[in-house]
Amino acid sequence: MSFVNISINKLGALGIAMLILGLPALGADAQPAADAKLAARLKEVFPGLPVSRIAPAPVPGLFEVLIGTDVFYLTADGRYLLQGDLLDLVERRNVTEQQRSAMRAKKISEVPLTDMIEFAPANPKHVVYVFTDIDCGYCRRLHRDMPEINKRGIAVRYLAFPRAGVGSPAFTQMESVWCSTDRRKALTAAKSGAPVAVKNCANPVGKQYALGETLGVHGTPAIYTSEGRSLRGYMPPSELLDAVTGKDKDL
Repeated sequence: MSFVNISINKLGALGIAMLILGLPALGADAQPAADAKLAARLKEVFPGLPVSRIAPAPVPGLFEVLIGTDVFYLTADGRYLLQGDLLDLVERRNVTEQQRSAMRAKKISEVPLTDMIEFAPANPKHVVYVFTDIDCGYCRRLHRDMPEINKRGIAVRYLAFPRAGVGSPAFTQMESVWCSTDRRKALTAAKSGAPVAVKNCANPVGKQYALGETLGVHGTPAIYTSEGRSLRGYMPPSELLDAVTGKDKDL
């Protein structure tokens, strides 16, 4: 992971410009009152904005604003909204990315294990969550590496992310995989290019695809650690182990 990992600008440049130019300053108040005023101000300028939390940032005079899985910073007077990564140059860590990781971990932890397809060794030492597609070349390569990945003590928990979207052939095939009696066997067959018997049932493919979009998944395989750290895409088993066991630092 690089030291600087800029988050996706969900508000858009125009929206941020509106907020910067259009918010008069707030008066100095006690902490709870200030939080409430800041929240009200954001809702006033951006109706329907999914602000999940406003709390003091590590930097005096700034508040951390959580919007979905993105992190923004708002000045205490409520005038300036900042987007960018907050870097601690003393501890050499990306404070913002660590917050994102915590949010990702929370959202992934809310997915029942029974809704995932797991390939695990007898006594796993590490777990990774992989948003996968059945016709993605690197996804297939990662799946072929599964014996070596498991040999290194890593359990892989798959979530569905058909890149072509809802209603696509891949989406339908992944629904059939998740509806199969033996999901592991069906997924392995699908990743080998074998036809998947059409099956219908209540399945989590749509919810997992939506979760991937919420987390900012664009390509597959998208790999996350149990701490919510986002790893780069496909990597050989030995490199994957190094990435999983690396310290949660950006340098």
